[in-house]
Amino acid sequence: MPVLLSDDEIQRLISEPKPLPPNYHLRLRLKPKRGHKEAELDFEGADGTPFRLILRQSMGNPLDFSLILAYRVPQTNIVFRLRRYNGKSHEHTNKLEGNKFYDFHIHEATRRYQEAGLREDAYAEPTDRYADFDDALQCMLANCGFELPPNPQPSLPAFSLQGGV
Repeated sequence: MPVLLSDDEIQRLISEPKPLPPNYHLRLRLKPKRGHKEAELDFEGADGTPFRLILRQSMGNPLDFSLILAYRVPQTNIVFRLRRYNGKSHEHTNKLEGNKFYDFHIHEATRRYQEAGLREDAYAEPTDRYADFDDALQCMLANCGFELPPNPQPSLPAFSLQGGV
């Protein structure tokens, strides 16, 4: 069963406060998986909305990454991608507009792309708000309603989510 969300519903989900669990930084450490590193974190927003954060990065190209904020549609197995922060590793084309670019870019779910039968987050815009994986994660956390846990812990730039101990 396909899910069709309005732009207002999408914006409400993105804006919903997303308190991160106290151990989020441990659960977001990237682990090797078939040529890339990956981590996932399921959590609930302040209103009880189920979300998933998915982080992936190529082991061969540090600019080939994708950080995804997804809505886990209740009572289904659908993971609806709300935002996707991609690296500068490929050319992107917005099919409905016909424009192409090769840059860091942020994908956004839109009603228009859903109605056209395309992936909900197929539309993207280039960005200069980040230039690597860690900065892209900081950008996503700042722009999508994430709240850091109240207990003091290392800030994200102080350690790397990209592997190691």
